[in-house]
Amino acid sequence: QVQLVESGGGSVQSGGSLRLSCAASGYSYSMNCMGWFRQAPGKQREGVASVDRDGTTTYADYVKGRFTISQDNSKNTLYLQMNSLKPEDTAMYYCAADPSRVGARCRYYYAMEYWGKGTLVTILS
Repeated sequence: QVQLVESGGGSVQSGGSLRLSCAASGYSYSMNCMGWFRQAPGKQREGVASVDRDGTTTYADYVKGRFTISQDNSKNTLYLQMNSLKPEDTAMYYCAADPSRVGARCRYYYAMEYWGKGTLVTILS
């Protein structure tokens, strides 16, 4: 059973930084696509960033240049480094994974099969 557990959320001042982590477990095959999504109060879930097994990354325009997605395959861990945080980045952040999305089908705007329970990020103005 695939499990994704996020950590690293918290409250920081506008302009600050946070690093989210996602520990993945429960599978022996290659998880070809992983990503981060977020959902702010009263809003729909939106994609943030994705990374495929070859290291190709994609970012939503609203985080491009500020957020960096990375993975440590030896630890089965996904990261999201968030810099220059803004109040509008306040949201629950979710880690997601999908073994079937490869190549051009691994993008931040595609939903994924497996989801974590989320970690809350609050940016104070």
